[in-house]
Amino acid sequence: MKKDVKLQSFITIGMLSSISFLLMLFNFPIPPFPAFLEVDFSDMPALIAAITMGPVAGILVELFKNVLDWIFSGTPTGVPVGHMANFATGILFILPVTFIFNRFKTVAGLVGGLVAGTIVMAVGMSLLNYAVFLPMYTYFLGMEPVVGDSLYTMIVAGILPFNLVKGILLTAIMAILFTTMRKWIERQRQMYLTK
Repeated sequence: MKKDVKLQSFITIGMLSSISFLLMLFNFPIPPFPAFLEVDFSDMPALIAAITMGPVAGILVELFKNVLDWIFSGTPTGVPVGHMANFATGILFILPVTFIFNRFKTVAGLVGGLVAGTIVMAVGMSLLNYAVFLPMYTYFLGMEPVVGDSLYTMIVAGILPFNLVKGILLTAIMAILFTTMRKWIERQRQMYLTK
C-alpha cells in the first residue's frame, strides 16, 4: 500500500510538472512593467502539489517545469538565469502558502498563506534581482550593469509592484480553484499527508 502511494505521488508530480510547463508557455507581460517581466500561471500546479503532497512535491514541480522549459525553449544568455529566477519566485511563493495552510487547513488559512506568499515573493525577488539575477543577466548578455538610480527605479517601480500584481492574480485564481476542488484536495491530503 505504501509503495502504491509513493508511485502515485511520482506520477502525480510528473503530471503536475507537465501541466506547469505547458502553462509556462502562455506567459504575457503586464504594461507598464518592463517587458522582460512576464506573468504565467505555472505556479498553480506546484502550489496544488505542495498543499496536497507537501512542500518537497511543490519544489519538484517548480524544478521540473523550469528544466523542461530550459530544454525546449532555451535561454538568450546561454545560462538559465531566467529559469533560476522563475524557480526562486515559485519557491518564495508556494512555501509560505503551504506552511500557513498546513497550520490552519481552512479557506482563511489558504488566503492568509497566499497573502504571505505574495509579500515574501515580492520582497524576496526584489532583493534577489538586486543582488543576483540582474547582475547575472547583464554579465552573461555582455551589457553595461544597471546601477545607481536606474537599478533602484527598476526594483522599486518595476520588479516589486510587478510581483505584487502577479501574487494578487495567483491568489485570485488559487482561491477559485480551491473552492471548486476542495473535496479533491482534501482527499489527496488524506492519502499523501496522513501517516
